Amino acid sequence: MSGPGWRELHLLASAEDCDAWAERLAAAGALAVTFTDAGDQPILEPPPGAAPLWERVCVTGLFAAETDPDRVLLALAAEFQAPPAGRWTELGERPWAELWQAHFRPRHCGGRLWICPSWCAPPDPQAVNLRLDPGLAFGTGDHPTTALCLEWLAGQRLRDARVLDYGCGSGILAIAACLLGAARATAIDLDAQALTATRSNADHNGIGADRLRVAPPEQFTAAADQDVILANILANPLITLAPRLAQAAAPGAGLCLSGILTSQIEVVATAFRPWFTLEPATLRNEWARLTGTRG
Repeated sequence: MSGPGWRELHLLASAEDCDAWAERLAAAGALAVTFTDAGDQPILEPPPGAAPLWERVCVTGLFAAETDPDRVLLALAAEFQAPPAGRWTELGERPWAELWQAHFRPRHCGGRLWICPSWCAPPDPQAVNLRLDPGLAFGTGDHPTTALCLEWLAGQRLRDARVLDYGCGSGILAIAACLLGAARATAIDLDAQALTATRSNADHNGIGADRLRVAPPEQFTAAADQDVILANILANPLITLAPRLAQAAAPGAGLCLSGILTSQIEVVATAFRPWFTLEPATLRNEWARLTGTRG
């Protein structure tokens, strides 16, 4: 079904002011507010619960077609003495659900593993098909860091393995490991929203709580009994977590790390080398994956 037509107001703001502008746009009747980069500035993928901020941000408010642009601008001017210049665009009638879903199609992750949104039939019904829809927690398989981890997992022998996914986001890595034969997985995340998403996604894929445990970090005790360690986070948290992840790994355990920029490979590798024998990094765009084996 098509919508009744829409219009957007685009404002240029600094990183410090964009939240305030988002609140004012919502108060002026915006149905949704989004932030995008106004200066072609690359930014690291944020951890769950964090919002990315560029130096210059385009703050966009979505309004119904019948909205009076002058009224909105007057409302914004009443809040700020010098509001930024606004640019209106007309969107017209569009099948928004179809357009949004068109961005997410089945993705082959290597070997027998596919990621398939619920609205698509699996291209290979006999493959290992992980059903996952985009949600509030990070991890759909599209970002290079997640894709690198999934490709590594798809090439591992996971039957009867015990897997730790630290910083699980949507749970995509832990669920994939279970579907590929792992006996059980533990998914850890600081963000309660991520834990909820992981449990929901696991249930949707037929992975019960007896095979996939979901918990915050304080409820996880490292006991040198994990056969595979996965951590797709960011470089600084990985460095901090290195001793804890090493303590959780059984002798000979496989390690897969991502969320690392190519410029950060050596500093992350240095943090893990006391416990793991590492292989050369695998690169994709500006991102890297480090894998290795527990000594």
